[in-house]
Amino acid sequence: MKVWKLIIATALAVVAVALLTASVFAYMGGLRFYSPNGAYAGGMMGGAYNNQQYPTQPNTPTPTTPAYPYQYGHGGCMRSGWNGYVGPAYSNNGAAITVDAAVTIAQRYLTSLNNPDLAIDEVEEYTQNFYVLFYEKSTSNGAFEMLIDKYNGGIYPEMGPNMMWNTKYGMMSGGMMGWLGGTPTAAMPITVDQAKANAQQYLTTNLAGTTVGDVTIFYGYYHIDVLLSGNTYGMLSVNGYTSQVWYHNWHGTFVQQVEL
Repeated sequence: MKVWKLIIATALAVVAVALLTASVFAYMGGLRFYSPNGAYAGGMMGGAYNNQQYPTQPNTPTPTTPAYPYQYGHGGCMRSGWNGYVGPAYSNNGAAITVDAAVTIAQRYLTSLNNPDLAIDEVEEYTQNFYVLFYEKSTSNGAFEMLIDKYNGGIYPEMGPNMMWNTKYGMMSGGMMGWLGGTPTAAMPITVDQAKANAQQYLTTNLAGTTVGDVTIFYGYYHIDVLLSGNTYGMLSVNGYTSQVWYHNWHGTFVQQVEL
């Protein structure tokens, strides 16, 4: 009798792991990465790719590759820990919240973390969302990135590198899947100069006229601002171990920035 119970428990555990793994692979299957050699792959494990694009930004070059269509619903992947914060309620009455309201939401979220080493570097407004960069005071390294819904004020983790490449604060950092790369470090095999060169190669090929801007070092990757005629256009990330470039197509057109 005990043997049958053990067999059933083991089977259930195997099914649970399979479902969790399938969910992560499904998430990654809808995204594409750019490698320095110019090759593309459908996510980490391959899979289908949706060619849907966001509207073209006015008076800016059109990417020659498809935009990433995937975006989390309100609340992100989780609603616990650093992965989600409800914040104040906002009604979706067709009017977007202000950047000042977004800053307040980000600050309230920071307070909820109760971590004195974390701070907000900047809040950027785009037509699709607000972007918030959190960093560590002790190291000056980037910690993690969040998005704020422009209509209901919900704050949630940014998809892409923030969740899949962040070896200290992301999905692979010992939480949902566990990080297998040892102790998280910002000292990565790919240097800042190499990351900028790979980023510029991508931009030259896909967004003519754009150039790399400021670089923020995160655990596992580099966050790089994208400029057009010296002004903010968007952002991308470069993996610190593989040199893969991941452009952030989900923001829309840049509006303004508040540095904190």
